[in-house]
Amino acid sequence: MRLLAAFAFLASATITEAKPLADIQAAGEISLCANPNALPFASEKGDPPGFQIEIARAIAQQLSVKLRTAWIVPRRRANDLDCDLLMDTILVPGVQPPSLKTSIPYQRSGVALAFAPGRQPANTYAELKRGTRVGILHNSVASMIISRTPAMMVPFGFEEDMLDAVAKGELDAGAVSTSSAGYFNQRNPGRQVTVVHAEDAEPELRWTVGVGMRRADDALVQRVNQAIAALLSDGTIAAIYSRYGIEHRKP
Repeated sequence: MRLLAAFAFLASATITEAKPLADIQAAGEISLCANPNALPFASEKGDPPGFQIEIARAIAQQLSVKLRTAWIVPRRRANDLDCDLLMDTILVPGVQPPSLKTSIPYQRSGVALAFAPGRQPANTYAELKRGTRVGILHNSVASMIISRTPAMMVPFGFEEDMLDAVAKGELDAGAVSTSSAGYFNQRNPGRQVTVVHAEDAEPELRWTVGVGMRRADDALVQRVNQAIAALLSDGTIAAIYSRYGIEHRKP
């Protein structure tokens, strides 16, 4: 998946000495690394900016500082741009380097099943039947899960192309991120796919996400956690996801 690959790329950067909260407050800004062309996650064009940017801005506002976005493009890594935050960091033990500090979770995510209009959906991956044409991303964990079923796999390079094929009825279903599926349905009201949270029954395909902090001291981690808790409590994070057609599944 694009999101998983992006953050494996970001987290591979060497993390330097801690950056105190006091330094961020003195500078009046905190920086975020993001992909410039990855809606609904983030976009350099800014209309819309992507939910990662909007949530990061809300966190920065809670910290009473401005948000500066550093755009990650090929051959530019997080340490090259010296950013502080990585949104949607996967909170699974062993996935992130030990030096990357992480926040409390703000969303449940994973790889759902999206079914074509008019198709009878399966509730779990294990219930996929023989003859069901399921789109998968090349060499993904979802493809390994589906290989244990009698369903037929059809490989794709991008989730957007897969969802388009599902909506056209060229596929019966597709294994896609919950965020991509929700955003697709928002942009295509006349040919929406049916999203089933089949990942709930597959530990390898479900996870929570939070904020990764590359150089944070304990004080910054605490303040970011307080900010996330406040934004969850007052509905801000749920409202941001809703603007992109994405269901907020509170951890």
